[in-house]
Amino acid sequence: MSPRGSCDARPKRRGSPAELVVVGLGNPGSRYEGTRHNVGADAVALLAERAGDRLRPSKDEALLSEARLGGHRVLLAFPTTYMNDSGRSVVRLWRRGGQEDFDRLVIVHDELDRPPGRVKVKVGGGLAGHNGLRSVEAHLHTRDFTRVRIGVGKPPGGKEQGVGHVLSKTTGATKELLAVAVVEAADAVELILTEGVDAAMARINAR
Repeated sequence: MSPRGSCDARPKRRGSPAELVVVGLGNPGSRYEGTRHNVGADAVALLAERAGDRLRPSKDEALLSEARLGGHRVLLAFPTTYMNDSGRSVVRLWRRGGQEDFDRLVIVHDELDRPPGRVKVKVGGGLAGHNGLRSVEAHLHTRDFTRVRIGVGKPPGGKEQGVGHVLSKTTGATKELLAVAVVEAADAVELILTEGVDAAMARINAR
């Protein structure tokens, strides 16, 4: 095992590597569209749109776009596994992207511990009880990937009501806040791509 993670997660190159592998977490199907848990997937879909493309079904258990953003090759994906098994798809996407540095894997996801609409960029560290991130760690055997965290806020009744909270559709002011946050999360990914993780953290986390 390498110090950066399991050798099982080493990419198998297919042509030139993607400069970033960007994965938005969520649950597949219309039932989950517009829920707090799917804001990461929404951000990746927006990035594909910005690249003049859309996410399409792939053999890697994900909706996928291999596109260019500002001249940079990126792999954009939304796993079609359910959230709790996201890592099964992510490890395949990581190999497909051909990268070697885990900080070039960007996971965009919802975050209960941040206020609604607040976005933060982070590399490594704790998983904040997020089952999708736990699955990614279990398959990659590392936490050293980059996260773009979109705050969705804690449920009014406490964390024991977290599942119902993240799977509920948003309305009103919260819906508007999260729509803006999805745009900011997409901006954060583009900053990581063009200026690097440190610059993105300095600019996004200061807001």
